[in-house]
Amino acid sequence: MELLVFFEKWIWLGFAAIGFAILFNVPLRTLWVIFLMGALGGALKLFIMKLGGGIIIGSFFGAVLVGILSIGAGHYKHSPPFVFAIPSVIPMVPGAFAYRMMLGLVRLTNNTDQTTFSQLLNDTVDNGLKAFFVLLVLALGVSTPMLITRQQSAKNIKVPLKKDR
Repeated sequence: MELLVFFEKWIWLGFAAIGFAILFNVPLRTLWVIFLMGALGGALKLFIMKLGGGIIIGSFFGAVLVGILSIGAGHYKHSPPFVFAIPSVIPMVPGAFAYRMMLGLVRLTNNTDQTTFSQLLNDTVDNGLKAFFVLLVLALGVSTPMLITRQQSAKNIKVPLKKDR
């Protein structure tokens, strides 16, 4: 039964990635690849979390997998790797933690009881830091494989300048 739930989440992660890809108006030929990458990256995140790795580590390895796969997909489909990476990694963004942090900030303005205030402050900071660090590792995880495999240095790129006549 647990495998069926995992497969269902895998499918929904792929559809979420396709939704963001359509929102960003990517070429139609890339949609099935984005589906697979979003599903695989999210599934790796969920698998690592199931093993006890935590959401931050799981998100990092899921994003690294998406970053690595996007390089190959970019060559295969003749599109920039970020066309595949960004929509595939967006379903891993921690919206619930950011929402709970904002809700905690609003509740902190109304609460006057000292014990409730300190518990609410602790939960708000915890949710905010989780959201921040998950976003940080998603950005690092997606961009690191692309930076490592880059074949030309930015120093060697010539930019043509417009000359006055």
